[in-house]
Amino acid sequence: MTSHTKAFNTRTGCNTDSNGQLTDAGAAKQAPGQVQVFARKCFEKTAGSHGWDHTLRVFRLCEMMGPAENADMDVLGAAAYLHDIGRSAQDASNGVVCHAEKGAQIAGPVVDSLPLSNPQQRNIIHCIRAHRFRQPEKPSTVEARVLFDADKLDAIGAVGVARAFLFAGELGARLHNPDLDVENCEPYSINDTGYREFKIKLCKIKGRMLTATGRKWAHERHAFMQDFFNRFLAEYEGKR
Repeated sequence: MTSHTKAFNTRTGCNTDSNGQLTDAGAAKQAPGQVQVFARKCFEKTAGSHGWDHTLRVFRLCEMMGPAENADMDVLGAAAYLHDIGRSAQDASNGVVCHAEKGAQIAGPVVDSLPLSNPQQRNIIHCIRAHRFRQPEKPSTVEARVLFDADKLDAIGAVGVARAFLFAGELGARLHNPDLDVENCEPYSINDTGYREFKIKLCKIKGRMLTATGRKWAHERHAFMQDFFNRFLAEYEGKR
């Protein structure tokens, strides 16, 4: 354990040694709550489409998927809470800053303070850095693959559709622009619509899943999303 641990621990309801410091067992019990408290503070200026509620949904998906994939839940839980803590920096830069890289930097001192082994700590940072859809670093551990899939599952299906339009609204984008090729529309612009997000990114997620559980769940969510956008275009064009 590093010197960060003492400052990070709250010492509430935990076992302590003769000096009043947390034992490893006590610290381990406190660690998930401490990570959650730290992570939540990072979302105070984050837009709603990638806000704290998204992190909580990803965490719950990881809780369900992790055991089925034999993941280390200590690693996976911490990574789920921390995976998007750099998001506000990316939004403020209109996408120039990579939130996965920024999040890994911010998370470093916190992860160092956790009562986990060095390989587990490195794995958490890897999970954060590798979770992004377009990130060059690919998920190379079970935990990173589960987090990647959980994060992508929350981007498709009914929630995914809602988030796509919420993100477009945050940018001030229009509802739809049938006159423009979505492949040539600028991101973070008035034409970065919910439909563009679907065509550029969301429709490809089903084929990018990395775990058996993720592939199974993505199939149903993808089908719902495809039906929605087919109906959306028909209604937009006045055909339904």
